[in-house]
Amino acid sequence: METIMKILVANLGSTSFKYRLFDMNGERQLARGGVERIGSPESPCFVEIGGQRTELKTPIPDHAAAVRKCLEQLTDSKTGCLKDAAEVSAIGFKAVHGGRISGVQRVTPEVLTAMEGMNQVAPAHNPPYIKAMRLLAEKLPEIPLVAAFETGFHATIEDRLKFYPAPYDWGEKLHIKRWGFHGASHRYIATRTAELLGRNDLRIISCHLGGSNSLCAIRDGKSVATSMGMSPQSGLPHNNRVGDFDPFSLPLIMKAEGKTLDEVLHTLAEKSGLLGLSGVSGDIRDLEDAAAKGNARAKLALDVFTSEIRRHLGGMLVELGGADAIVFTGGIGENGTNIRSAVCASLSELGIVLDDKANASAKGEGKISSPDSRTQIWIIPTNEELIVARQSKALLEGQ
Repeated sequence: METIMKILVANLGSTSFKYRLFDMNGERQLARGGVERIGSPESPCFVEIGGQRTELKTPIPDHAAAVRKCLEQLTDSKTGCLKDAAEVSAIGFKAVHGGRISGVQRVTPEVLTAMEGMNQVAPAHNPPYIKAMRLLAEKLPEIPLVAAFETGFHATIEDRLKFYPAPYDWGEKLHIKRWGFHGASHRYIATRTAELLGRNDLRIISCHLGGSNSLCAIRDGKSVATSMGMSPQSGLPHNNRVGDFDPFSLPLIMKAEGKTLDEVLHTLAEKSGLLGLSGVSGDIRDLEDAAAKGNARAKLALDVFTSEIRRHLGGMLVELGGADAIVFTGGIGENGTNIRSAVCASLSELGIVLDDKANASAKGEGKISSPDSRTQIWIIPTNEELIVARQSKALLEGQ
């Protein structure tokens, strides 16, 4: 008799808790929900089960209270889908950076300490996760906590593409390497593309484009190269994070603007990227609207963004020796008709030809390459939460 396993997958912000609940027997999503503005006098909570949405506003002081409130909604006799909170086998987290600790781990003091060591590298991600994990471990000890690190998928990248050309000890002792992120998303794309094309020996370039952005070269289902490096601020430009940037510029900026190193790093992490370059917004839709009205800086931001995607795409094509499929995912990847067109423009000599009509009319999962394109081009909505649920299940089962 198969054991019933239900996994709650958490997505945390500094003042938010969002989740999806999966029944792993059949991998069905049972519910989704969350809490916003944690710590405010009124924190909006919602749960959606079978298309029916229930909302309420109530004071939620911390993430542990948010989880309790969500569990109350899920076990409510009228609107819930659980008889008892004990049905939740684990809470899985899409953890970002643990440095020396990666892969899928039970949350322990050692794991949390390793994450704290990376706080400066992932300042927007690690602190809220660490705080919430500690609270949940203390107040909900009966539910196992599982951290599925985004860096784990990239463990298969060879050292020649992982090490920076800096003192070797920095890489070995300080763990300063190209770790890569968006691992759950790229893992899902690898799995789903193999299903769609009926092959496990594919060369795939996964383009995760959204609030933050990265490309990943995948061979035989494994990551072989990625655009992100030591931190989530690296690689492609992001909505408000810088992407790749020459560190030797820092002293010049500090001197010219009278800022401390921490202040400059804050600007690079919070006020740069598409927002900093355009001065308009970090949202592609806003930038396209502004550029259409003649805003030169908005157009520049869009041009820099697509040029950087193409630069990394070219490197990955060389590393893979060509590609069987290029896959767009994430909010921009799935909805950015113009971005996809700009990225794929004039690549017919490389066997990459977009079908303009299919691209313009695309909705959801589908192929958008021309019939004469040697490389298939797809849009595939990602499902990071399902990957974390699968990883949590495998850990609990000792796989």
